[in-house]
Amino acid sequence: MADPNLGEVAASVWEQKIGTKPDDNIFESHALFHFLGKKGFKEEADGGRLIEHSLEFVINSTFKSYSELEVLDTSRITVFDAARYDWKINAGTVVYSELERLRAQAASGKFDLIAEKLENGRMSHTDAINNQAWSDGTGNSSKDLGGLQLLIATAPTTGTVGQINRATFSFWRNQQTSGAKTTTAFDNLRASMRTVYNLCSRGGIEETPMAWITTRTVFEGFEGLLIANERFSSKESGEGAFKNDVLMFKGAKGSYDEDAPSGNLYFFNNKALKFVYLRGGWFKMYPKVDPSNQLSNVHKVATFGNLSTGNARRLGVVSAIT
Repeated sequence: MADPNLGEVAASVWEQKIGTKPDDNIFESHALFHFLGKKGFKEEADGGRLIEHSLEFVINSTFKSYSELEVLDTSRITVFDAARYDWKINAGTVVYSELERLRAQAASGKFDLIAEKLENGRMSHTDAINNQAWSDGTGNSSKDLGGLQLLIATAPTTGTVGQINRATFSFWRNQQTSGAKTTTAFDNLRASMRTVYNLCSRGGIEETPMAWITTRTVFEGFEGLLIANERFSSKESGEGAFKNDVLMFKGAKGSYDEDAPSGNLYFFNNKALKFVYLRGGWFKMYPKVDPSNQLSNVHKVATFGNLSTGNARRLGVVSAIT
């Protein structure tokens, strides 16, 4: 007979790994997931059929100069709309047999095997979400997350994002420029980064890019451009921090991600890019289930959410760095 307290033990192990603040523990291996799990990027929603971002996209043209006693323009101007995204489900199971449990118990007096399998499940879940966060949302019959290749496109004048056609509405296009290197490796990369950074900033001082991520090859190319005495690196501290230095470009922290698409470098901030998840649906572990016809223990793990943006022009990509 299975130990009646086993579910509580496993849940306790999971809480130690995930807890109420998963961003404190699980974002060391994947740079994009590291940022998406931080406060500001990750946003909880109470429900709803779709993820919605209210948009202010038109200037009220009735505000202008008038002559004395001239009739004011009373045209009704539509200045608000909404971008809408589907909820996505990422899930998996952690399974171990009753024999495995008993063997582990007899060997050590502790549930080491359970802890190891839960850890594997945690990392597998993290890996799947990070990988999909780079995608364009068409993978696995369009069940994958709508990731950066959708939201920050290398061809931003085409396609539909959040049910809004980018070909029709120019305000809904992310920033993009080419960063192709010349005979001296990466010698114009910094200029391309500066262009996209400034386009994303749109002359502002509050909503500038706060992060950039690329491939290891491009990251090392940028690193090679730095002058030895320039302080472009910054060490993060505290739980959930990168173990290596991050490279600064203006005010944005940069790193590389092994899942990043080749030849691209992405800029974003936590006001324009969100991972929205349903309340209680972030790395949720369900109570252990004992199949009636099998001597096994099953834990279901799931995340219910999706990447989204409500301000595409604050996002940008340097593409074609080849």
